[in-house]
Amino acid sequence: MLMEVVEAKSSSGYGKPPWVFKGSALYQLHLVKAEKARACIPKEFKLVEAFGYTLGGFFLASYEDSPVGVFDELVVIAGLVWNHPTSCAWATRVYVNSDEACYHGRKEVGLPSQMARFSKTIEAISRKPRGTMSGFLNMIGVGAMLCNPSDHKNVKVTEIKCLDPADTSNISLTSAAVPALSWMGPAIRISLPSFSGGTEYNPNLLKYSCQIECRVQAVRPLKVSGAIPVTNDDREQTLEGNGVNNHVVEDDQNDRQRLSNYVMLSKPILALKFNQMKMQVEAPIVLFQCSNSLETSVNSVPQNSAERFV
Repeated sequence: MLMEVVEAKSSSGYGKPPWVFKGSALYQLHLVKAEKARACIPKEFKLVEAFGYTLGGFFLASYEDSPVGVFDELVVIAGLVWNHPTSCAWATRVYVNSDEACYHGRKEVGLPSQMARFSKTIEAISRKPRGTMSGFLNMIGVGAMLCNPSDHKNVKVTEIKCLDPADTSNISLTSAAVPALSWMGPAIRISLPSFSGGTEYNPNLLKYSCQIECRVQAVRPLKVSGAIPVTNDDREQTLEGNGVNNHVVEDDQNDRQRLSNYVMLSKPILALKFNQMKMQVEAPIVLFQCSNSLETSVNSVPQNSAERFV
């Protein structure tokens, strides 16, 4: 029933590209085993790897303004794929709490989008002065002033639960307890190009560009926990290919879920907070035109596009 509701929606609310999103986000980078990521990336693409690892992670965004209003998004990134002269991200799973955003992601951008429920809580933790100096401050009545609520630390927990019964992920993301800072980092402008497509909703292989303007600051990585189903294969084995393009096999959805679970639980190496973010997304361009059978061939790539995958 949920799938039917999503498919019944129109993406007309997005209007013409480029599409602009405003809000805040956290971009967390993880080390992902190349053999894991490669199994769910179309063979037409070359994985960027070193010493057996690629760079994956996730992009957690809270949009205050978008073509379809307020919504949240979690993009699980399997790894980086080479596209001359730079690299592009490959998303293995996308969770959103807007049916219009879900439909648009699937049909227009070629993303493996799923509807999910996002719940957010903030816990205030009182901070008390420690040591002999704190005892002296309390005696003269200064200690209490140093522990006013505005100086407390906060722990923010975001839970994402997929609404598709086929995807049983229930992810909990917990931020570290840090003092609130008035400075939100330097203003920067970056480009985050991405590949997409190869799904049942959009079988073509696509490339789209995200231009981001924001203030950026390094933060502690979020702690990932929750009821994320992890099998022994996820812990010990690789996701094996089967002789045909991995993005068109019957169990593609299971592979995507298994890989997204693995990515979320892999080792984080860096987390960046994007404040006052403005993201402009361009319309995707088709790199590989797929046949009705959802199978692609390198021979089907236009001659002037072949150099993209060298």
